[in-house]
Amino acid sequence: MLQGWIQIVITLVIIVAIAPIFGGYIARVFLGQKTLLDRILNPCESLIFSLSGVQSKTQMTGWQYARAILYSNLAMAIIVSSIIFFQGALPLNPTGMSAPSWDTNLHTTISFITNTNQQHYSGETTLSYFSQTLGLGFLFFTSAGTGLAVGIAFIRGLTGRSLGNFYVDLTQAITRILLPISIIGAIALMIAGVPETLSAPIVIPTLENANISQAIAIGPVAHFEIIKQLGENGGGFFGSNSAHPFENPNGFTNLVQILAMISIPTALIHTYGVIANNRKQAWLLFGMVFILYVAFIIITGIGEYQGNPLVNALLGSQSPNFEGKEVRFGWAQSALFAVTTTGTMTGAVNSMHDSLMPSGGFVTLSNLFLQIIWGGQGTGTAYLFAYSILAVFVTGLMVGRTPEFLGRKIEKNEVVLTSFLILLIHPIFILIPSAIALAFPDQLAGISNSGFHGLTQVVYEYASAAANNGSGFEGLADSQPATTSLWWNLSTSISLLGGRYIPLIALLLLADGISRKQPVAMTTGTLRTDTVLFTSVTAGVILIMGALTFSPILALGSVTEAFLIAKGG
Repeated sequence: MLQGWIQIVITLVIIVAIAPIFGGYIARVFLGQKTLLDRILNPCESLIFSLSGVQSKTQMTGWQYARAILYSNLAMAIIVSSIIFFQGALPLNPTGMSAPSWDTNLHTTISFITNTNQQHYSGETTLSYFSQTLGLGFLFFTSAGTGLAVGIAFIRGLTGRSLGNFYVDLTQAITRILLPISIIGAIALMIAGVPETLSAPIVIPTLENANISQAIAIGPVAHFEIIKQLGENGGGFFGSNSAHPFENPNGFTNLVQILAMISIPTALIHTYGVIANNRKQAWLLFGMVFILYVAFIIITGIGEYQGNPLVNALLGSQSPNFEGKEVRFGWAQSALFAVTTTGTMTGAVNSMHDSLMPSGGFVTLSNLFLQIIWGGQGTGTAYLFAYSILAVFVTGLMVGRTPEFLGRKIEKNEVVLTSFLILLIHPIFILIPSAIALAFPDQLAGISNSGFHGLTQVVYEYASAAANNGSGFEGLADSQPATTSLWWNLSTSISLLGGRYIPLIALLLLADGISRKQPVAMTTGTLRTDTVLFTSVTAGVILIMGALTFSPILALGSVTEAFLIAKGG
């Protein structure tokens, strides 16, 4: 037990140490300040802007920024969908795979363009190397870069700056952040044993019978794996994702993947502190989220270490819950990975979430509901400040102080957009399709577990889609048979699109409106937001809003399941 907790503590210490350093670097990149990569990248970026016709000095409004995202994402989606459709005639297809069904193609394209990477297929048996590497791998960078660009634009708006230029922000997010780290990370993973090859699967005889052969899938995995985690993409090269020994062979690669998936969302809070020139508030917000993150790790870790009491009764002794876990990771690294991947909206898994104890299911689902521990690529930080704006308004009403944030008044438009963003959009794209699927369990849902666990399976799928996470509780017939897979592909596609683009547009309009407000002088009636008291109020608003919206689902799912197990049912 002690060894597992020590591993978790060491990882947390590393996270706290690198976040402000990386956050400062990201701030320098988007403030146009000097970095070590300038001599190499400045000419490259100038060439990219020149060839693409991008006016790098042109500033965009909120609507212009949003339209640029929608148009570019639509063009990328058409290109990648075409690659998947024609993969049978394209190169780098050593096993001669044909195109998947149209609905799987549609769902996959939408899933990857929205930075969700929810997979209703197994990569090694469905997509060619060309589709995986040049199709989905391309979207790994662009979808992550899009989210990072929105996060930076939102921070600029909060601090009274213009939002910037989407195409410039996207380019710099890729060239100066995602690509350099991915190159270094891919090399590290290759050294640690992750394959990187274009060779066909290896066919070998089985141990039981030399006349029977088995195909061992390989491929260009290392570079795919690092950007999958760094960009909070999460889509696995293999069906079992980071539980597969070729994606995540040992403890070192597991640590690299955890640090990769959490590095940007933790750093962006400090990026805000640099850009806003308020490092105190950044540290307070970082501390608030970090405390919630650690609390969720403890809850999940204790549940997994104590194990299933029903199984323990049969064994006659206490044993950790090893169901659905890899022996090389154990209960501690599985719990840490599960909380981190759902907290950061990455969605990769090194164990099966369907096999978590109810406390782990409660935590992972809560992460998808809240979206701020640590949240999506760029958008998680924006959600965090959206909650802060709502907390300013609520607190101002309670104590009779002027609702202001960073010296700008919070008025009707800001409150409407924030409430719309937090209280309506996310629940709509989770609860409504979940209710429809649960109303037709045989025809649509394809649930493998009855009762409360089955309810969690369904709700988790839509929460994962709407939060742009992509992980699955599994146990659903979302890839076969055709009747249920068609439902899951189409219904979750709606949640994927709504959960991605409506909040992005709302965030940009919110930031644009705040940036246009004239700053007001601070007075004795101004509510300061860089205090422990206000940060505590913000935490309360987050938890209360989440509880009011989603507590019935949690009560009917993981909470009730926990009581049943405790009673021996």
